[in-house]
Amino acid sequence: ESVLGAGGFGMTYLAHDTHLDNKVAIKEYLPIELAVRASNGNIVPVSTGAEYNYKWGLDRFLQEARLLAKLRHPNIVTVNRYFEANGTAYMVMNYESGASMSQMLKRAPTPDEALLTSILLPLLDGLHAVHIAGFLHRDIKPSNLFIRDSGVPVLLDFGSARLAMG
Repeated sequence: ESVLGAGGFGMTYLAHDTHLDNKVAIKEYLPIELAVRASNGNIVPVSTGAEYNYKWGLDRFLQEARLLAKLRHPNIVTVNRYFEANGTAYMVMNYESGASMSQMLKRAPTPDEALLTSILLPLLDGLHAVHIAGFLHRDIKPSNLFIRDSGVPVLLDFGSARLAMG
């Protein structure tokens, strides 16, 4: 339906799941320093020198998708499925309506302690569950802390593909 966001490592789209009749977010692995979209729609490494890092990052993206698909926690983004196509991979996640912490901070730059506590404590609980599963969140920042319309926070974008650039 539309692009929800674009960053250095991928694109996230708003889509409609016709089988379940609901909105989903689809994250596409597309690291702009390593790959481009070819005229046929496939994602290809920018050069033979970038191919190893692209494939390594793709593998990490898929590992992240597998873990998140198994992990069910109210404060961790839910991955319903993942798949490979077009020379890349995709994660299909629940679409969440709300605002990121960075958007909230633009509107109210100095939130009170009670609000911060109500956001951070559940996120830390979710992060603990991720750590118990043997995984790390490699990109914690306000834009990856999302507050649903219900007020429940959720941790997004685990950043595993960023390792490909390291």
